[in-house]
Amino acid sequence: MNPRLVPLLCMSLLALLSAPLQAAYVWTPSPPAQEIEARLTKLQTDAPAMKTAIAAGKRAAFFCANCHGDAGVSVLDHVPNLAGQNAFYLLAQIDKFGDGRRQDAFMSGLVKVLKPEERFNISVFYASLPVPPIPAKQKAQAASGGKHYARACAGCHGPKGHGTRDIARLAGQHNGYLVSALKSYRDGSRSRADPRMAGSALTLSDADIAALSSYLGSLP
Repeated sequence: MNPRLVPLLCMSLLALLSAPLQAAYVWTPSPPAQEIEARLTKLQTDAPAMKTAIAAGKRAAFFCANCHGDAGVSVLDHVPNLAGQNAFYLLAQIDKFGDGRRQDAFMSGLVKVLKPEERFNISVFYASLPVPPIPAKQKAQAASGGKHYARACAGCHGPKGHGTRDIARLAGQHNGYLVSALKSYRDGSRSRADPRMAGSALTLSDADIAALSSYLGSLP
């Protein structure tokens, strides 16, 4: 089966299974940022509660695994890994898909049937998972990408590409996804609307994007 058909098949199945839920459930925003931060901080010092949240998140992420992988590492090059992302950042992105700030028919349809507690636990689950680096096929290309990254990207995404609570982790990310995302930022695609990234990506050539993607994917 063509791997790019998997999301379409998942969407069809989701539509059938979630229709009754969508009819009965109205989207509920997550708690305020301060409350989320406080809860995440508390989890770091409460091993039993963390274990419970991770287990609940794994159960709630059942449909996510079809595209993003059982362990948050996608088998599809154009679908992002979620493993290792900051939990606060992940939850913010999930909420954006749910309330329309990010546009994707498949993701929005899935997220809209999730309750705030489920979304929180899914974020904690994926954040707890390791993400393996992808060895660069062309070391010289990756080295070039590393120089560009240190000069133009590390200030926001961090020296190791691990991101922050507000900035995405890029280390270990799929090459195809990174290339697509960077080109969308550069070209002003409506699916990618972030003034910081738009400005940074504006002058990137295709060669720059390929080098950056190769380097970032190789980071642990």
